[in-house]
Amino acid sequence: MAISVIVPAYNEAGRIGAVLEPIVASALVDEVVVVDDGSDDATGEEARRYPVRIVRLPENRGKGAALDAGVNAARNDDFLFLDADLVGLTTEHVDHLIRAYTDGRLDMAVGVFSDGRRNTDLAQKINPYASGQRVLPRRLWEHAKENVHEMNFGIEIALSRLAAREEWRREYVKLSGVTHVLKEEKRGLAKGLLERLRMYGDMIKWLFKRV
Repeated sequence: MAISVIVPAYNEAGRIGAVLEPIVASALVDEVVVVDDGSDDATGEEARRYPVRIVRLPENRGKGAALDAGVNAARNDDFLFLDADLVGLTTEHVDHLIRAYTDGRLDMAVGVFSDGRRNTDLAQKINPYASGQRVLPRRLWEHAKENVHEMNFGIEIALSRLAAREEWRREYVKLSGVTHVLKEEKRGLAKGLLERLRMYGDMIKWLFKRV
């Protein structure tokens, strides 16, 4: 099975390289598509140091739209979505997620942080449905796609709710030692907190919206 990895990225210069390096080293990955979601820093330039395809969006359109752009550009029909700000990601984590999906013949595999950082571990224990690390086929993305441009950070919640409602074959896969950089650390306290509140707002909206 040929897997395309899709990495949506907005202003992740200085971080995205640490995510791309273990991905491109995986023998189970056929291609890597980085979607530069209107970054105004050196995200694209850093990504070009690696053997990846880059899709550049002219303006920041949000995570759901960035993922959809990556899906449209990918040449395969099975995708691994990975965030661009992960910390501690290894090739073994990438392979573990892919093998869980392929060997288990799943509809979706979802990666969940474990033993990485107390606050991110706790957040994903409480709400694993919001994880951005997941593998799924094109047919199920297309099935959920009609609302993708509205979803932004609610995309993960919407996919998880649809999977539960339709009883997709799914599995939560522990990613031991993996965490991510907090928005407050990336953007500064005030801007980072504002982005976090917007993200939570999107998630809450999709918790209560009909999918």
